[in-house]
Amino acid sequence: MERSGIITFKGDPLTLLGAALETGSAAPDFSCVNNEMKPVRLSDFRGDLVVISSVPSLDTPVCEIQTKRYNEEASKLDCKLLTISLDLPFAQKRFCVGNGVENLTVLSDYQERSFGKNWGLLINELKLLARGVFVVDKEGNLAYQQIVGEVAEEPDYGASLEAVRMAGA
Repeated sequence: MERSGIITFKGDPLTLLGAALETGSAAPDFSCVNNEMKPVRLSDFRGDLVVISSVPSLDTPVCEIQTKRYNEEASKLDCKLLTISLDLPFAQKRFCVGNGVENLTVLSDYQERSFGKNWGLLINELKLLARGVFVVDKEGNLAYQQIVGEVAEEPDYGASLEAVRMAGA
C-alpha cells in the first residue's frame, strides 16, 4: 500500500509504503537487529512502556540531534527507548560510541525492513525510514504517534514526552 501527502523532504512530496497505524490499536511487531547483529523484536519488550524514535539516518544532523535528545531524556523516563534506522549496525555502533549514546537501544531495520513496512514508514523514493516518534503502552497498544511532516525537521519532543508520561501514569 502506498500513501502520499503525508511527508515531504525539503518540500518535495514523498510516498510512504505500508498501512497507516491507528492510535489505540495493537502495535505491530517487527524484527530488527542490534549493534551485535542479534535480532530484537518489539514483542521482546511486552509489559514495558516503549518509545520508538524513527530516523532516516544517524549520519545526518537532524537525526543526530533527535537521537541525542532522546538519549538524554531516556535517563529520566521509566520506559524502554528505541531508535530505529536503516543504517548498518556497525555504523550505528560507531555513532553511539562516538556520541555517548548509552541510555537507549539503537536498532537497524536494514535486513527485512519489517519495522518500516509494518509501521508504514518506509519512504518509497529514498528507501529510508520516515522521521517519527511512537509510544507503545505496557499492553502493547499504540498510545501516541507522530510522523514528522517534513523529513528534514525535528519531532515535537514536548508532545512525545507528555505522551510517555500519560501512558506511564
